[in-house]
Amino acid sequence: MSKIIITNMNKITPEHNNEHPQYEKYKYEVTDSQYKYEVASPNEGNQTVVAFYSLPPGKSSFPFHYHSTNEEVFYIISGKGILEAFDAKHPITAGDVIVCPAGKNGAHKFINTSDTENLVYLDVDTNNTPDIVYYPHSNKLGVRSSGGIRDNYRLDSKVDYYDNEL
Repeated sequence: MSKIIITNMNKITPEHNNEHPQYEKYKYEVTDSQYKYEVASPNEGNQTVVAFYSLPPGKSSFPFHYHSTNEEVFYIISGKGILEAFDAKHPITAGDVIVCPAGKNGAHKFINTSDTENLVYLDVDTNNTPDIVYYPHSNKLGVRSSGGIRDNYRLDSKVDYYDNEL
């Protein structure tokens, strides 16, 4: 980041994503998260990535996941929902702060449980690269790294270290 940013949700045009029936979100980027993995080296990008999210009733923003390297902090601005974690499903509401450490103990998914109100929250992430993202429900992992690497793989297709080597 090269300068101080002062803004609020009302000044940002959201990106709308609803490619899957269970997942829908409006993302209001404060810092450019697309740039997060497009840099040639980790030192070129932002050290943190910040965005507001608004989830319509009954929707989630992302599948259940956790990061190997990055931590995430969420502040619930309005609405109510459920935080799915490995240990339980926790109710969340306006004013709550959720801190998700890197690793399995930080696994999370937000679900808006309201019938009428959006769940709105601020998301602040560290920006360490490379980062491996695990998706326990679907047995996938995502590789995120500088140079634009954003690939996903199924864990059930693991191969031996020397597989196909000459």
